[in-house]
Amino acid sequence: MTLYLFALLIGVVAGLRALTAPAVISWVACCGWLHLQGSWLAFLGYAWTPWILTVLALGELVTDQLPSTPSRTVPVQFGTRVLMGAASGAALGIPSGAWIGGLVAGAVGAVIGTLGGRTARAKLAVALGRDRPAALIEDVVAIGGALLIVMVAT
Repeated sequence: MTLYLFALLIGVVAGLRALTAPAVISWVACCGWLHLQGSWLAFLGYAWTPWILTVLALGELVTDQLPSTPSRTVPVQFGTRVLMGAASGAALGIPSGAWIGGLVAGAVGAVIGTLGGRTARAKLAVALGRDRPAALIEDVVAIGGALLIVMVAT
């Protein structure tokens, strides 16, 4: 049951920042703390994968600050977050053979993170008078949350 909670939470992170969750999962797999060998997500543990995903995640952190960036609820953005949450949740479930449950929990978490994150950020932006501080707080929550989840889960 705990596994599904962690899968749900890593999905929430993907809902906040789509590439942060798989980047952190990839680092954990590459370091040998999450065993994905022989699975369909084994590539997350390859030597170059965490570096590539980290560069992409950093790019996402920058582009999220731009006013021209579309809403996280447009179909492509929303779908990417659900896909990344599902894959990250599945990765947490692979070592115990519960990857399907992890996949579902990660996808549900991504929906929660996407919609809840949008609402929370909007309210925080109103309270702070600007969006940028709210976005930076969301970045910290996503990165810190992902690190905390994998430290406890693995």
